[in-house]
Amino acid sequence: MTRAVRFDQYGEIDVLQVVDVERPAPGPGQVLVNVKAAGINPGEASIRKGVFADRWPSTFPSGQGSDLAGVIAAIGEDVEGFVVGDEVIGFTHNRASQAEFVVVEASDLTRRPRNVSWEEAGSLFVAGTTAYAAIRAIALKQEDTVAVSGAAGGVGSIVVQLARRVGAKVIGLASPTHHQWLSEHHIIPVAYGEGVEERLRAAADNHLDAFIDTYGADYVELALKLGVRPERIDTIINFAAVEKHGVKAEGNNEAASAAVLAELAQLIDQGELEIPIARTYPLADVQEAYRELEQRHTHGKIVLVP
Repeated sequence: MTRAVRFDQYGEIDVLQVVDVERPAPGPGQVLVNVKAAGINPGEASIRKGVFADRWPSTFPSGQGSDLAGVIAAIGEDVEGFVVGDEVIGFTHNRASQAEFVVVEASDLTRRPRNVSWEEAGSLFVAGTTAYAAIRAIALKQEDTVAVSGAAGGVGSIVVQLARRVGAKVIGLASPTHHQWLSEHHIIPVAYGEGVEERLRAAADNHLDAFIDTYGADYVELALKLGVRPERIDTIINFAAVEKHGVKAEGNNEAASAAVLAELAQLIDQGELEIPIARTYPLADVQEAYRELEQRHTHGKIVLVP
């Protein structure tokens, strides 16, 4: 037997349990990974609450999680390029990564580079591929000015770094406690709250080319008010604004591949991308991990360490 996160009904954090389950076995084209780290994400909390039940329904009892990094413990038939003992970064679409062992398609794995920590590797998939897709969605180019809401969060902290790599002028909306980190990464910090429109106009010299919304609230409307064209606005959370205003909502689904993971991992390995780790929790403390996540004030990623 092994341990895994499960919930039997939609609800608040207290429906999450860590239970004994049978150790899974890999089938053809699959491997079994002994999980060393698994990031948690706001979207998982929303799915657990039933917010997206129409879009992404759960089948109970449900597992949880997509992000993972670990060591290959067993290999199924027809798997090439990996052996038992390989250290890997990957993902699963089966809501199963928050566990001690998880079966993963071999095609959804890439090797963990030497200079990428387990915590960085295990929290890279959702946030990293979402950020990658968002930058691509707004066709960001050198000399553009782009603003990012939630700029110090799990996705936002990666978005702003990738935007700087393009050569754009980047404005990061975040609480003052995160402004030093943004400044150290050559991001112009702007506090949210009352007067944010005026502060953004000043920081952008009254010219804003693009906007990436990782937070929700009214940031899409603010971007439009600031003159950003709908096709150069991407939100990863405000799906109503997509229908209402014709803005984009490209994220994890548009960049979910081992090739993108490998590219991002190489940037981390070379010291060109940082994945801030806010805190790690043992698997048994999954409720506490999500309690901190849902406060929406963390800098970077929260990671479960089975």
